[in-house]
Amino acid sequence: MSQKGHVEEEAKEAFAYTPGLKVKRALLVRKIRRLPIPGDVLVSVNDTVDFDTVVARTLIPGNPTLVPVSDILNVFENDAPHYMVKKVGDKVVKDEVIAVKSTFFGFSKKTATSPCDGVIREVSEFTGSVLIREPDIEVVLKAYIPGRVVDVLPNIGVVLEMESAFIQGIFGIGGENHGKIVLLTDSPEDTLTAEMISPSHKGKILVGGALVTGGAIKRAVEMGVVGIVAGGIESADLTDLLGYDIGVAITGQEELGITLIITEGFGKISMSEKVFSLLKKFNNHQVAINGATQIRAGVLRPEIIIPLEKRDEETRELELESGMKIGTPIRIIRAPYFGEIGVVAGLPVSLHKIDTESFVRVIEVELENGEHVIVPRANVEIIEE
Repeated sequence: MSQKGHVEEEAKEAFAYTPGLKVKRALLVRKIRRLPIPGDVLVSVNDTVDFDTVVARTLIPGNPTLVPVSDILNVFENDAPHYMVKKVGDKVVKDEVIAVKSTFFGFSKKTATSPCDGVIREVSEFTGSVLIREPDIEVVLKAYIPGRVVDVLPNIGVVLEMESAFIQGIFGIGGENHGKIVLLTDSPEDTLTAEMISPSHKGKILVGGALVTGGAIKRAVEMGVVGIVAGGIESADLTDLLGYDIGVAITGQEELGITLIITEGFGKISMSEKVFSLLKKFNNHQVAINGATQIRAGVLRPEIIIPLEKRDEETRELELESGMKIGTPIRIIRAPYFGEIGVVAGLPVSLHKIDTESFVRVIEVELENGEHVIVPRANVEIIEE
């Protein structure tokens, strides 16, 4: 390839599409809801569903447990089946006797008991063990969002569609939840503290400003709050809450009893005026939230989905990714400038050598304080206007 060809190719790469944080007043949201393994779909195309509507369900086989009967009774492996008082297919409960060996003319007995509830699936004369399968686990798949079923994936799940306002955060923990939004701060610069939370907030999703304290999160859990949205959180508070340092792996599986969505970053960072205004507009509305986050490959962002009462064709925005150009607002998502907001000030065509000795494509960013920094293009995301 000629030098001109290289330059043209590099220039093309400089405008590669980059995923951004979406803040939409109106958006047609589609959600694919899938079972972990095949099962039964319970709704049909054009059915209307609510947050808690069960759209599909399946059974996951229970855990297998081996009981070493021959060792417990002190008999040969091939003799173990002869001492069984339960047979294959029998249901058993925890601590129920499944095998007995009498000694000294019946005056003494050795017994083997079941360590769990379940069903006896196998009695092996080769190993002298009994396989007990714990009860199947029912998995129900809820709609998560209210809307209309637009497609059915046989035995797997459904595709749902709804018109909504839509907000993405930068980081979150906790899984899917829903409840009414309640604003507890007057401005996006304020802090959400424990004193602001009361028993009346049970089942609600609380919105703060620039920061939510660790004490506020603990108080919220005690009061039965289902979610919190805030601009920032101190990393030490997050570590204390979780009991470990958060890594780059996917979040969303934490069993904290609450979903937390951070819209800006770590530390006290004023919530975006656009985000705060949108949440304020829908104060006391039912919303769906999900804190699941993944920063690396397969980017996944925490989300707030606010159902709209009617379809608004004039204001509905299509979910499009726009290419970076000079002046595009961006957020830096990795150290040393994590959470900083700025605009694209330059798109160098040549590769740039970074601290790791690697050569990567970079952009020049003008931060809000006027400082110009060079960062890898993969370290930023577009803030959609």
